[in-house]
Amino acid sequence: MLRSFIEVKPESHFPIQNLPYGVFRPKWGGDPRIGVAIGDYVLDLSVLDDAGFFQGTAAAGKGVFRQRSLNAFMALGKQAWREVRSVIQRLLREDEPALQSNEALRAKALIPQSEITLLLPAEIGDYTDFYASKHHAANVGTMFRGKDNALMPNWTHLPVGYHGRASSIVLSGTAIRRPLGQMRPAGMEKPVFGPCQQLDYELEIGWFIGQGNMLGEPIPIDEAEDHIFGLVLVNDWSARDIQAWEYQPLGPFLAKNFATSISPWVVPLEALEPFRTAGPKQDPEPLPYLRAKRPGAFDIQLETYLKTDRMALPERISSVNFSTMYWSMAQQIAHHTIGGCNLRTGDLLASGTISGPEKHQRGCLLELTWRGSEPLQLASGEQRVWLEDGDELIITGWCQGDGYRIGFGEVRGRILPAIKHG
Repeated sequence: MLRSFIEVKPESHFPIQNLPYGVFRPKWGGDPRIGVAIGDYVLDLSVLDDAGFFQGTAAAGKGVFRQRSLNAFMALGKQAWREVRSVIQRLLREDEPALQSNEALRAKALIPQSEITLLLPAEIGDYTDFYASKHHAANVGTMFRGKDNALMPNWTHLPVGYHGRASSIVLSGTAIRRPLGQMRPAGMEKPVFGPCQQLDYELEIGWFIGQGNMLGEPIPIDEAEDHIFGLVLVNDWSARDIQAWEYQPLGPFLAKNFATSISPWVVPLEALEPFRTAGPKQDPEPLPYLRAKRPGAFDIQLETYLKTDRMALPERISSVNFSTMYWSMAQQIAHHTIGGCNLRTGDLLASGTISGPEKHQRGCLLELTWRGSEPLQLASGEQRVWLEDGDELIITGWCQGDGYRIGFGEVRGRILPAIKHG
């Protein structure tokens, strides 16, 4: 097994097989720059670039690692990503002396993660959220329309999605303010205004677009993954009562645009290749532009934890695998662009809520509590139907290899009370 000269524990999310990218600033000061996580350290790529280690790659001399976002590096394309990753992986190997034996360079390039501040990894121009889990769509449809009409007629023919709000995408750890809006409580003819009463989370995975496509030129499905730079964890917070009143006929608006949280480390798609697997059988067979030649799912285990103010430690409330998703990332990209839409470097696409067939695999409180009829019983003695002020929601995920994990770290957010209004 490939090993690094940096000590990495078996349960660490960041072995040499992973090497996720992030944007950081040292706590002692200085400008933001690009690094990769290795064990408990971050490897400063700007230092390696200055030392000439990336000569011969498409990234050499372009200053892409002295940026406050990954966009310039992502825009270089798949070949450049492979070249840079190959250099980094070689330098970190246990049998490679170039960095290991250079004490001065090592001290400058390797910084404990405890001594850095992580920043939003990309400048996100556009954000699209899909609805790609059949189990989730069926559960929600059953609640609102009954089992016989759970899925809309289009659902098994195309990946349903909507355009979200990029400006309110925030980094893990950012507190989430309970949103205000209009709601129409049951039995009332007119809406009321006030703080959301049905605040929920949504367990998702997102992916950043590296190189985009030209306006009017769709991305073929067999080329779609070439445009994916890497993946992050996503919590697409949701105000269910606001959404129930506003969504017809155009879909969610205030219910979704107040905040979306993402994890700071971007896991390269190349690191996930050993965990590629087949997704669910698609019936009916998709139209030709959505038919891929190879499996498009990935074996990523995901867990959600809740911590209330009364808890000392978070409690796991759900566990599901990303491979349960009906529509693949490649299919979502192909569909997104088939009409001619141009994706751009830094765009974020997300899967929508990830749920499996079992109750413990449901990816949001709407499903876990079955719209409030089955409150969540917590070990602290508390119950939850929706998120309350002070609650903290944590999502984590990883691929389990033989003696190592390809992990995503975590995305977390704590709920603050609504701002006073009027």
